[in-house]
Order: sequence, then structure tokens, then C-alpha cells
Amino acid sequence: MKRIIGLFLLFFGFANLSAQRHEIGLKAGMSNLVGDIGRTNYILQKPFNRSISEHGIPFYGGLIYRRNFNPYQSVRLDLGFSHVQFDDRYAQENYRKQRGLFGTNSGADADVVFEYNFLPVNNEQKSMLSPYVFGGIGAMVYSVVRSAQTETDKSGKKIIIAVPFGAGLKYKFNYNWALSGEFKFKPTFSDGIDYSMIDDKETRKNKTNSKDWVNSMTLGLTYSFGRPPCYCD
Repeated sequence: MKRIIGLFLLFFGFANLSAQRHEIGLKAGMSNLVGDIGRTNYILQKPFNRSISEHGIPFYGGLIYRRNFNPYQSVRLDLGFSHVQFDDRYAQENYRKQRGLFGTNSGADADVVFEYNFLPVNNEQKSMLSPYVFGGIGAMVYSVVRSAQTETDKSGKKIIIAVPFGAGLKYKFNYNWALSGEFKFKPTFSDGIDYSMIDDKETRKNKTNSKDWVNSMTLGLTYSFGRPPCYCD
């Protein structure tokens, strides 16, 4: 993760030298885990009925920096924090419901993605609406805070590599402001986010070979600043 942030800072320095337009802002929404415990909905996973004190809220919040190369193409850095929950009682599979495992996990992440807008929303105009797609690479730092039906202390942190991608809709208004909503899918190279501290024979027996996904549905608000770039249409 230090290398990713270092590369970003170097990139930011070059951005200032070339006087490109920048965007900074905030994003917030809901997150969900797709793993071997609990529901497997990739998006729109409803909060569980257990008490908030037990599971918390499946939340994602973070910061956005975007450098716009031209009206269509951008590179974006997302720095965020997410809290995910997983509970077999709300799964569709019968063996999961009977097993009854549950837990939560929280952690920070950093993603660097390339973003392509289908319309020139980054151009100099008062307002415009455009869908966009994105993809890139990221790192996540997670620690287990609760395991199967047993509260535990944090057992350390682990860095996980992820490959974020997704799609969204960006609305530019009042020249410098932009509102965006997006779905981000983040398959990881780890299969232990949901039960890294759970030692259960039934879990291992029904364990799949697929890795865990940490997905999010968010809204973001950004502000553009800096000297307008010399776009060439």
C-alpha cells in the first residue's frame, strides 16, 4: 500500500506541473461481502435484523482524487474505510442457515483506477450527465474483529490485493461540482476475510475455491479546481 500511495503522490506532483484539472471530494454508501459465510448478493445487500451493536452498519466512506486528462478519460484514487457483515441466517443455502455462523470485518483500502466517460463530462460546460466505467488495482488492510458466535480481540492486520472495477453515472453541475453514483465490485486475492479466525469443520467442508469480494454502492460529491487543461477535441 505504501508503494501505491507513493506512486500516487508522484503522479500528483506531475499533475501540478502540467496544470491539469483536478477533482477532490467525498463518497459514502453501503458495502457488502461475498464469501463463504452469509448471503451472496453482489449488490444491494440489506442490513441484517440483528442489533446494530452486534453487527454494526455495512458502511463505506472515503475520499476521492481525480485527475482528468481530457473530457473523457481520468485517473482516480479512492481512499476509504468499509465495514462488512456476514450472517448465515440470511443466506439462501440451507447448509449455511443450519450452520449459523456470523461475523464482521472492517478495514481501509486504496484503489487506483482508470475511468472512462462515454460523454465529454469533464469539458468546460455548466452541466452534463454521462455514464462511465472504470477498472484498476487496489490494496486493502483488514482485521477480524468478531468470529463465529464469539467475540475476539483484533488479531493483527493483513494486506490484501484487489482488482476493483465497476460502472457509474456522473452529473456535472454549476461548472465545478460533480455528483456521481456507482457500483464498485472488488474481487480480492484472499479467501479469509469472512472467517480468518473461524475454525469450523463444516465451513471448510463447504468452502468454495472462489476468493472473497468486497463490493460497494456509493454516492460521491467532488469539486474541480486548478487552471483548466488545454483539451484537444
